[in-house]
Amino acid sequence: MIIRNIRKTAVAALILGSAAFAQQSLSFGHSGLEPLQNGFHYEGWLIVDSSPVTTGKFNVDAEGNLVTLDGEQIADGAFGVGPEAAGAELVVLSIEPAGDTNTVPAATKYVGGALEDGVAELTVAAEGALGSDFVDASGSYILATPTNGEGDDETSGVWFLSLESGSPAAGLNLPELPAGWEYEGWAVIDGQPISTGRFTDPAAADDFSGFSGEQAGPPFPGEDFLVDAPEGLTFPFDLSGMPIVISVEPSPDDSPAPFALKPLFGTAPEAAADRTTYQLDSNAGSAARVTATLR
Repeated sequence: MIIRNIRKTAVAALILGSAAFAQQSLSFGHSGLEPLQNGFHYEGWLIVDSSPVTTGKFNVDAEGNLVTLDGEQIADGAFGVGPEAAGAELVVLSIEPAGDTNTVPAATKYVGGALEDGVAELTVAAEGALGSDFVDASGSYILATPTNGEGDDETSGVWFLSLESGSPAAGLNLPELPAGWEYEGWAVIDGQPISTGRFTDPAAADDFSGFSGEQAGPPFPGEDFLVDAPEGLTFPFDLSGMPIVISVEPSPDDSPAPFALKPLFGTAPEAAADRTTYQLDSNAGSAARVTATLR
């Protein structure tokens, strides 16, 4: 009887020891993750045998610390994970909507990477995330206000097209985005980002014309800033010297402000000429980078 009890105790200790050993932590360090608004949040996922296993939900505070959805700082940015972590091939971060309770990632998968020797370098270029690092993205634009005819306030509109050939042509060279993501154009007017509209096809019109005049605009993304100015601004507005931006936005979006990922950026010349093709610069370095470490 004594020997049997000793054996039972030894087996129980072995089981408890194995369970403790199986408990690991997955920590996230990052550069470029920004706070999400309106209840939206990040969620980590381990991909095990092609199936997603959540590692936990979190947000980022103004100092870049990982925090719970209640705003409490997460020590070392670490999450407890079970024994399934040992078989994980990939780590992915998704952007989840407010109130999300399901057990699958949203379409808005932001960064991902292969887990090798306990470490995964997560980037937007990963297959299963955005799938591109945007280093080959390029773009051009003109200032013009075609929606009120020619000759009036011609530097008060921006259109992402090129006139270098003498005829209007698509001005943006951008990779096709996966489901859950859209492009958005912006003019930063006196420090305030104002959307020109969202689009997925750089060679077609975007989804917005609320500031434009009554005439049709060209079949490319862009906007005239002529009417119905947001509070604090007055239209028409001369865009000379103003920043011009293309961002990548989650859909649905957490905020009306530009998302952190802005692959193209430029500033209109101080003495800009209308209907002159100007170039946008690559800003691919704005993409977030995350390191996931399994311990």
